[in-house]
Amino acid sequence: MTQPDRPNSAHSAVVFDMDGVLVESEHLWERMWTRFAAARGRTWTGQETRQVQGMSAPEWAAFLAEFSEAAESAVETERIVVDDMITALDDGEIDLLTGAEKMVTDVAARAPIALASSAPRRLIDAVLDRHGLTPHFSATVSSAEVPRGKPSPDVYLAAAEKLGHEPQHCLAVEDSSNGLRAAARAGMTVVAIPNGDYPPAEDALAGAAHIATDLDDVRLKLVGSLPQAR
Repeated sequence: MTQPDRPNSAHSAVVFDMDGVLVESEHLWERMWTRFAAARGRTWTGQETRQVQGMSAPEWAAFLAEFSEAAESAVETERIVVDDMITALDDGEIDLLTGAEKMVTDVAARAPIALASSAPRRLIDAVLDRHGLTPHFSATVSSAEVPRGKPSPDVYLAAAEKLGHEPQHCLAVEDSSNGLRAAARAGMTVVAIPNGDYPPAEDALAGAAHIATDLDDVRLKLVGSLPQAR
């Protein structure tokens, strides 16, 4: 399922997803959505999680508020859930995945890197700051800052624009179905690191140039596809 490498000169930048690529947090989003719905008498299941994965915060908040028949608006629903995620971060529950720090630092030494995440801006900034990764990123984009969330390519296209690189010259690292679809639709060369708890669909994986086994594998693939260290 792995396609041949392109010449190194074809790639000049890298765009990372955050949830499931840099940090272990997908299960926490599901916990917070479930908690919000349960407090309003509704049962959130894995089916609902799969429906909203990749959506921007305004998109999943609208879905959650409607599903839960909440008295709160979508904006207030988003605030409640994101507050819970910030608390989880403060409590040490949003950890870097094994190999994430070395992957980011090694790749950033060779090419500019960006983040294209479905997480809201304040959580992106808090996570990168907490783990000391902010200085390595030349650009960060939240799906809430573009017209459409994943699987639309908007957030990846915006990240490439901020980096000043054409999408076809960017590598992208993703773990989920909608993220993989978004990066591929943006025209990037996609490296997949499949989420074990929420396995991506076969059609989404089919758009990846490389399917990695772990973040060390991702790191080696990226480093081998980029120019020598800057």
